[in-house]
Amino acid sequence: MRIATWNVNSITARLPRLLAWLESSGTDVLCLQETKCTAEQFPTDALREAGYESAVNATGRWNGVALISRVGLSDVVMGLPEGPVYETAQEPRAISATCGPVRLWSVYVPNGREVAHEHYAYKLRWLEALRKAVAADAAGPNPFAVLGDFNVAPTDEDVWDPALFEGATHVTPAEREALAALREEGLSDVMPRPLKYDRPYTFWDYRELRFPKNKGMRIDLVYGNAPFTTAVRDSYVDREERKGKGASDHAPVVVDLDL
Repeated sequence: MRIATWNVNSITARLPRLLAWLESSGTDVLCLQETKCTAEQFPTDALREAGYESAVNATGRWNGVALISRVGLSDVVMGLPEGPVYETAQEPRAISATCGPVRLWSVYVPNGREVAHEHYAYKLRWLEALRKAVAADAAGPNPFAVLGDFNVAPTDEDVWDPALFEGATHVTPAEREALAALREEGLSDVMPRPLKYDRPYTFWDYRELRFPKNKGMRIDLVYGNAPFTTAVRDSYVDREERKGKGASDHAPVVVDLDL
């Protein structure tokens, strides 16, 4: 079973590449983030023609998450239970479903903007709500994983130049402590250590030729419980999908399971 997560940075802009990638990669389940559309605008019909069911939590121009699957899609939960609100509303940043034998969450953690900004405090509250929401499934006997754009680099090794990020979001102790608290619920990072590839970043800003220079960050993560991680046979970042015209600024992260 092949599962992946990908911040597509607008599914409308990325649809031709997405459909081609699904066909070439043989992905069974894909967690999507930053769809930037309403649920009505989501390309459900095009994905159905490609053999995938869809579950979507999206309300407009910003944010938006989805799960698409060709191995089943049931018990869908929209949003983050008891999640915090920002500017009077709970943003569409989480969705979960059972796909075949696996329970999955697709999450798009708030960016945080600046440490002094209210969005940063919201980010920390959101991560705490995520921890509480996944605790029971994480400790359960069935394969379970949380995948998505966490907007946090877990360690200094996951940033191309930690000194440049000092005092900025994505690398602060509080954010990393929130990730550690999530892992303490029984979840592990599936990316192998030592890493198979040198600095397998998942995000490169469009500016300043960051991708050709490999000046990136690893912020797209897959955290699985023990039944999930023991089934992992391979995990990698598909850097090729970050190349060329019309690419997202994130690359897909792919996990192969033997279930």
